[in-house]
Amino acid sequence: MKRYKSLTTTCLATCLLSFISAATVAQPNYTVPITEYGQPDLQGVWNFASHTPVQRDESYGDQQHFTPEENEVNRDRSIESFEARAESHFDGVGGYNSFWYERATIGYDLRTSLIIYPENGRIPEIVEGTTMQRGGVSQDFPGERPVRFVVGGIAKDGPEDRGLSERCIAGFNAGPPFMPSSYNNNVQLIQHRDHIVIMTEMIHDARIVPLDRNQELSEDIRLWSGDSRGYWEGNTLVVETKNFNGMTQSFISSPYGDSMDKSLTERFTRVNESTLEYEFTVDDPSTFTDKITAMVPMTKIDGLLYEYSCHEGNYGMANLLRGERRQEMDDLGVD
Repeated sequence: MKRYKSLTTTCLATCLLSFISAATVAQPNYTVPITEYGQPDLQGVWNFASHTPVQRDESYGDQQHFTPEENEVNRDRSIESFEARAESHFDGVGGYNSFWYERATIGYDLRTSLIIYPENGRIPEIVEGTTMQRGGVSQDFPGERPVRFVVGGIAKDGPEDRGLSERCIAGFNAGPPFMPSSYNNNVQLIQHRDHIVIMTEMIHDARIVPLDRNQELSEDIRLWSGDSRGYWEGNTLVVETKNFNGMTQSFISSPYGDSMDKSLTERFTRVNESTLEYEFTVDDPSTFTDKITAMVPMTKIDGLLYEYSCHEGNYGMANLLRGERRQEMDDLGVD
């Protein structure tokens, strides 16, 4: 029997039941609750785990939804493929098996891709001359400091050679924008009259979003998560982000770009009691020949967001560097 469940203890049975109901999505007569400030109430902890692929397999063309039978086949194939990769051990000690990963089926009309634009559900063509830097857990990739990708590294000479998540700078699914990943796919929204706080579980990052577009930062001030400004458009919270620091990929599911010219628009809309429709558009003319729009359903969970301790007890980094020094000594014949 294959085992697969969430690593995050706050999202077990309650979360899975919510995932099943999320497929119903918008309720025609649903009235969004209102905060004391007269704004749509989006507060709470939301989970954005999904097994829906980011890009649509080319064999499906413009088909936007799986049939129930196709979904069953693809789900089983995905789990089997994941288990095979985890048990292959790469070139080292191996990785987690699916027991530790959030692989719940949210459904959401059985979509064939999270990308909804371009219409083929795929990342558009790359602009000629665009920078590229890959990352991954199986091996180090050649590159230069500073490392721009979130997972993996370029060497093991020091912590500066490792990816952003290993150094506790940026989580691999902390966004913006949010993309379903291996685990800790949780975010908490906290509202005030003039600000929204978007706090992710991964790296415990809190993005404070002023509801004022008239006081944008100078283009000379660049941030890992960019400069976010929000406003209400009916029942939808719209967050526009610019001023990324150019040290991350333009789109997390692609190794291309440097985010310097990227603008991001996120839209949060509560469509029923337990579902938040999260849609985002990446516009980076220096990297892609077209915009990318994706939609990720978020499911409300009955739990708390606990602090993510990254540096504390981070023996992984120390052991990684220690192991490399030991390997170097062995290569030199030093005891």
